[in-house]
Amino acid sequence: KAQEGDRFAIVVSRYNETVTRRLLEGALSGLREGGVSEEGIDVVWVPGAWEIPLLVDRLARRKPRYAAILALGCVIRGETTHDQHINRCVSMELGRLAVHYQVPVPFGLLTCQTLDQALERAGGRVGNKGTECAEAALELADLMRRLLPEDG
Repeated sequence: KAQEGDRFAIVVSRYNETVTRRLLEGALSGLREGGVSEEGIDVVWVPGAWEIPLLVDRLARRKPRYAAILALGCVIRGETTHDQHINRCVSMELGRLAVHYQVPVPFGLLTCQTLDQALERAGGRVGNKGTECAEAALELADLMRRLLPEDG
């Protein structure tokens, strides 16, 4: 459950927007259900998954600090290995940024073989990974506050 005044950012990729819009809807719903006010949520759209870490880095520097920065995107395998390079680099950089800035960055980047697989994970049969990302953000924000106080 969010505390009053908690702020969350969501960085979402426009590429594969049919999928990422659904992830965003799930994330927004999850944050609201967790008690986050509309004013406590900032959404930033970026062109693709590759650009997500740059904006996470910029947002992690802002004061007051965000309780968490959610990263949402969708990379679908094509005919080349391009997707593998994007997925590896983006996931490693998001992990590095979370540790460096000591801010939770829940991973909501779908890495699927097909569009159907992605849609199943964006509100379909498998659930909504955006909602799961929001739930992780709320839990991690609470853990960071309780177990790892900044002044402590």
